[in-house]
Amino acid sequence: MTASPGVAAAPGPGEDVCIVAPPTPYDPAGGQPLAAARDVPADARCPVCGMYPARSRAWAAQVIFADGDAYFFDSPLSLLLYLDDVARYTRGRSADSIVARYVSDTDSGEWIDAAQAAYVHGSTALGPMRAGNLPAFASMAAATQFSLRRGGQPLVFREITGALLQMLAPGRGAGHRHPAV
Repeated sequence: MTASPGVAAAPGPGEDVCIVAPPTPYDPAGGQPLAAARDVPADARCPVCGMYPARSRAWAAQVIFADGDAYFFDSPLSLLLYLDDVARYTRGRSADSIVARYVSDTDSGEWIDAAQAAYVHGSTALGPMRAGNLPAFASMAAATQFSLRRGGQPLVFREITGALLQMLAPGRGAGHRHPAV
């Protein structure tokens, strides 16, 4: 993009643009416990990629911090990348203060504990970024049934390695750690 003399050019494609996703604060008037899964607000943005998770609710994920703030993600992959380096995506935050992690069950859409979920890597299912995004399931049996229909390998949370994250999202997630569950 060319700017007029004396006028700075607006950022063009390929230039760095920082998207800061603000947290969704806890509302005690809502009647839910602080660590309970929440509906995805329409205006929530994924702190990893900037997408709007409400637009792909079937893939959505979330974390809740001890202060009640919640962050929403467009996919389990984005959640796992976030857990790998919380401070990178939300300055001043650490994995130690996360009190809950949820992913959407692919079969029912219900929120399930991310650490208890089973995932499928390498299936034909395309997530919101049009790439495999580790669809999540409430049980290993459900993940296995899905993989029989759509291909891929069922995995439990602890089997999702840094190498797998690096393959799914080159340049991110190189040192995957599993925060205390």
